[in-house]
Amino acid sequence: MTEDLRVLLADDQTLLRGSLRVLVDAEPGMVTTGEAADGEQAVRLARSQRPDVVLMDVRMPGLDGIEATRRICAEPGSAVKVLMLTMFDLDQYVFTALRAGASGFLLKDTPPADLLTAIRVVAAGDGLLAPGVTRRLIAEFARRPEPTPRTGLPGVTERERDVLELIARGLSNAEIADRLHVGAATVKTHIGHLLTKVGARDRAQLVIAAYESGLVAPGT
Repeated sequence: MTEDLRVLLADDQTLLRGSLRVLVDAEPGMVTTGEAADGEQAVRLARSQRPDVVLMDVRMPGLDGIEATRRICAEPGSAVKVLMLTMFDLDQYVFTALRAGASGFLLKDTPPADLLTAIRVVAAGDGLLAPGVTRRLIAEFARRPEPTPRTGLPGVTERERDVLELIARGLSNAEIADRLHVGAATVKTHIGHLLTKVGARDRAQLVIAAYESGLVAPGT
């Protein structure tokens, strides 16, 4: 029997947390593990409960959601995924949240069915990067006066570079498989190797690595 996905809710609005709890607990295969009213509580509960996914509000009193995400993702051996929620569709939040280690970014008015799907996507390690989010990331790098590339992509093969470039351009696994004329399983294998070699947690981190390494340039 498959275990339920464990979801921690972090938001300073009691009513919203209650609504999210009802939504998650009513979904087959999901269960809420706890609620946090601020970032400090979210970090403590994530450390003690080890949920699969944290639904994290960006703006909370005291420790905000982005810093809480950074601390949760920095925990040694942590496999907790963070899905950021916000009322505001602001570019800087997207980039900063993903750099902090978040696996996805959604507005709070996202339809319930889409939110539940997002939880499953993030829990699976795929990362939630809708085309709009990818565009914001590209725009953020385009605004930088000078790129600050990493020391390349050591150990990454030519075919893995091809896959990484297509991920950074927002293609799905199926689209990548079609573009490279390989099977979907092969694409998943390449992505698994990339996650290890680049030191990324998920697809969102791979996109950032692709731009920071200079493999992909904004506007190309």
